[in-house]
Amino acid sequence: MNNQMNEQLQEGIMLTDRSKPLTLDKVRISDPFWSDYIRLVREVVVPYQWEALNDRVPEAEPSHAIQNFKIAAGEAEGAFHGMVFQDSDVTKWLEAVSYLLETEPDPALQQVADSVVELIAKAQQPDGYVNTYFTVKEPENRWTNLAECHELYCAGHLIEAAVAYNKATGNETILQVACRFADYIDRVFGREPGKLNGYDGHQEIELALVKLYHATGKDHYLALSRYFIEQRGAKPSFYEQEWEKRGRTVHFPQLDIAHDLPYSQAHLPVQEQEQAVGHAVRVVYMCTAMADLAAETGDEALLQACKKLWDNIVAKRMYITGGIGSMAEGEAFTADYDLPNDTAYAETCASIGLIFFAHRMLQIEPDSRYADVMERALYNTVVSGMARDGKTFFYVNPLEVNPSQLAGNKNTHHVCGQRQGWFGCACCPPNIARLLASLGQYVYTVQKSAIYVHLYVGGAATLEIADTEVQLEQKSAYTWDGEVSFTISTARPIAFALKLRVPDWCGEASWVVNGGEPQQIKGNEIANGYAQINRVWQSGDTVELVFTMPIHRMKSHPLVRENAGKVALQRGPFVYCLEETDNGEQLYQLALPAESELSAVFDPVLLGGLQTITANGQRQVSDGWQGQLYRHNADWQTEAAELRFIPYFAWANRGAGEMTVWVREST
Repeated sequence: MNNQMNEQLQEGIMLTDRSKPLTLDKVRISDPFWSDYIRLVREVVVPYQWEALNDRVPEAEPSHAIQNFKIAAGEAEGAFHGMVFQDSDVTKWLEAVSYLLETEPDPALQQVADSVVELIAKAQQPDGYVNTYFTVKEPENRWTNLAECHELYCAGHLIEAAVAYNKATGNETILQVACRFADYIDRVFGREPGKLNGYDGHQEIELALVKLYHATGKDHYLALSRYFIEQRGAKPSFYEQEWEKRGRTVHFPQLDIAHDLPYSQAHLPVQEQEQAVGHAVRVVYMCTAMADLAAETGDEALLQACKKLWDNIVAKRMYITGGIGSMAEGEAFTADYDLPNDTAYAETCASIGLIFFAHRMLQIEPDSRYADVMERALYNTVVSGMARDGKTFFYVNPLEVNPSQLAGNKNTHHVCGQRQGWFGCACCPPNIARLLASLGQYVYTVQKSAIYVHLYVGGAATLEIADTEVQLEQKSAYTWDGEVSFTISTARPIAFALKLRVPDWCGEASWVVNGGEPQQIKGNEIANGYAQINRVWQSGDTVELVFTMPIHRMKSHPLVRENAGKVALQRGPFVYCLEETDNGEQLYQLALPAESELSAVFDPVLLGGLQTITANGQRQVSDGWQGQLYRHNADWQTEAAELRFIPYFAWANRGAGEMTVWVREST
């Protein structure tokens, strides 16, 4: 790294006074909502995915991912099978395992993971390269199709897994594999003569290299990450040059990636991009790395680009569930306010990437607008992506489904009315696992003498303020009741600010400090969406919070044409939906009168206990239309209907059927 870069890095360290997340070994989650999901990840999801990766789940589509590594390592013979990025399913699984091991030792699980580490190490080539597709199938074609073939994407996921596994277990082998691979990539790529002046079609390596920099302290990994970000969008087009060099061949004939530069955000330098375009996962992974680099280097232009892209996504291109990427073709963003419900793509991985982006922005500037979106995506799209049994998954997350029309309509061929056991492109299940296994990282950050609470997830955390250890125990009935309490333990009295997010859905908020009188939280006690308690804290001090949870009739911006005249219900962090199981067929015929009273009713039996919403509604009657498709003398007839809404994340757990989030509002 040159002196200029060193100077910029030092300047960045001075300019950025970030709030820092806790490591997983400092957080223990014990929460009435989330603990069961984390238990599922540990006891069901990770073991199930291990079986799927080894092709031992008869009802799931074969993965061949572990077998590919065995072939590359010389432990087996055969051909490569699967997607060109199949390796990433293994390393995302390993990353999820790492987070589980960091929070709770599990010798049996670690033994399995150690065997995967040994296998990856054996598959590494003498020069440091690791990729089973190119090692087994096309060894002569390394780095010849970066636009399509995900080599650096797979490298990034390997690096993320290596950093996490080394931290959790102290395993040096996997970190050495990652460093050897990253050093090899550094020798291949760059602006210097003789190097390949390119970048990957799917961003991932950029954020992974920042993690490797943090793990090793080696500046050239940060410099390499910055190179990949800065090189994207440079002219002439690297992808078009690459396409010409390989004789205009393509890996994915259905996509024109070499020429569709917006698809992979290669149409402009990143600092000039103001709209989220192209493949949604790639956008938010890119933004995550941009935010990381802005924080590390103090690059204000990069930070402003992050904010512009954030604002465009959240204000104009995000579903109410926190889903992003509305179009199936290219798994992509389309245009401002183009948010169709029945053809929505809203890939689970895209919402996970949005959470990564939000989390990085929170570290740069704690502002509840980032945490509110993080919560929206987490409680709705992400948990919707996995069934309540932990064995089936959604890749696509529509907001309206009519199963009878899915098979016959090519515009909805990507939509599934029920979750699947596995996928040919199985990026989402291990992504869900690694996010939920690392949930403790997203709850708190610490900035000098302030503790920020971003998510209300019960459990215990150990933090450090002014060289003093502070323990924070959180008890949470947040999801259904909006009630949270904190107990502070500290060896000596210590002054700090406890900053508590006031959610954007909250009607009123109040707190009680040390058992005193309830006090409504006033506007002057809130800054950037966080209520602040500044005091000298002593062991045993308590804070009790109550967030009122009104049922909101949410409406879309008038330019979202699909939702004109419709409302969606939200209570607390949850968006609600109608399901055929509760409301019968033809959900589009239902209407919710504007004056109807909305009642929240907790059902302790439904799917382990869910808050439902009931209301008096109307159903359009279709009598008298036999044999006729159109009539000029028809009157709209309605009858009374009792409507029952359930949280969106819980749909499709009771068999196939219709579902809709948005419902007509009648007068």
